Amino acid sequence: MTRFSSQALVLALVLLAATPLSQAQPANAKPPLDTRTGPTPTAAAAQEAAARARRLPGDHIAVVVNSEVVTAGEISGRFERAREEAQRRGAPVNPEELRKDAQESLIDERVLVTHARDSGAKVEEPELDRVVANVAAQNRLTVPQLLERLKEEGTDIKRFRENLRDQMLIERVRDSEVARRIRSTEAEIDKLLEERRAEAVAKAPLNLAQILIPVPEKASSEQRENRRKEAELALKRVLAGEDFAAVARELSQDSNRQNGGVIGLRPADKLPEIFVNAVAGLESGRVSPRVLESGVGFHVLKVIERQVSDAGKITETRARHILLRPSEQLQPQVAAQRLAEMKRAVESGSAKFEALAAEHSADGSAAQGGDLGWAPPGQFVPEFEEVMNGLAPGAISPPFASQFGIHIIQVLERREVAVDPRQQREQARNVLRERKFGDAYKEWVADLRAKAFIEMRDAPL
Repeated sequence: MTRFSSQALVLALVLLAATPLSQAQPANAKPPLDTRTGPTPTAAAAQEAAARARRLPGDHIAVVVNSEVVTAGEISGRFERAREEAQRRGAPVNPEELRKDAQESLIDERVLVTHARDSGAKVEEPELDRVVANVAAQNRLTVPQLLERLKEEGTDIKRFRENLRDQMLIERVRDSEVARRIRSTEAEIDKLLEERRAEAVAKAPLNLAQILIPVPEKASSEQRENRRKEAELALKRVLAGEDFAAVARELSQDSNRQNGGVIGLRPADKLPEIFVNAVAGLESGRVSPRVLESGVGFHVLKVIERQVSDAGKITETRARHILLRPSEQLQPQVAAQRLAEMKRAVESGSAKFEALAAEHSADGSAAQGGDLGWAPPGQFVPEFEEVMNGLAPGAISPPFASQFGIHIIQVLERREVAVDPRQQREQARNVLRERKFGDAYKEWVADLRAKAFIEMRDAPL
């Protein structure tokens, strides 16, 4: 279980994609309920609340955990969902291991439920009513219509509400108690800030020009040496005062020769590493004093422009996305295909991104046309942020997968924002807290489980 900041949590409030009935289900079928509850508990919590509220005939108690029980039917249900998910991903399936994992996760959840109840934390009825109303609104139903649907699916309404309350209690107690276990020292904050400064310098935009003297793939030693001498002669002419662009247009054999060899302003991490290393420490307007040898030949390099990273500023990105959550009704490849069609529709001008997001996106940002607002670095999960950071303003990504489903992203704009030293340190502290949360959470659960009463009623798995 991973904890995210508030905007990243928007991505987590997902359960099922809004799949058109004509594509995914029989004509007389009802669409699957979307049990997003925003902002607490997560969609997975709502799903579990519904699952626990369904009891199969002949079910029996498999495990007693404190004052709670785990039934054999729950273990089988979770096992089946895990197996179907593994099969969809094409992952190897070990039934014995999956069943054991299902049982262990349910035991952990009961340990947390009983601890949360005993902690004194409370979820009042009006708050629970608002969560149920959110679930209904997400499904374009009234609350009475939602309750009727749940009854039709075999869900006991009272148990559903109580299970939902338990999940809300767990998340409330978890955030409070796990946070108290996390400590970040000033030295750790200093180290992280230094790493960020070094990363910013490494990625600072750089504009280089080159004179390329290529070497044929199967060149002899003599040919290679002759080409080296040509490059060294070009370097000598430039260092003697000749115009670099003129020499490049005369001698260089790369695609930028007509532009005087200018490659263009790019983030340093998008340039060949050997180029960046060769000009390290050189100021704008300076030429590297040595010929650089690579796999394609010999290079003479000049720094046209080096943008200096300002450690007191960060780049924020405003983006929007459309998220589809794969399910039994919506296979991942079908979700990706639908998103690719939406991308083409927006790019052709036949549809608006925000309209498609409002209609189809399966998360809490749909009401805002998929707009995620301004986000600083590190706001989203890595796979999402990596794709977002690679897009120019206005560009739309191809469909890609994250732990929450299948997305397309459109970057709307970027801006530089000044951050004072105290804010920088607080941001670093938050990043460290997020990094440490997973391990602290596991330790917390292990401690609670060690103190819990657990009685196995069925034979060991």
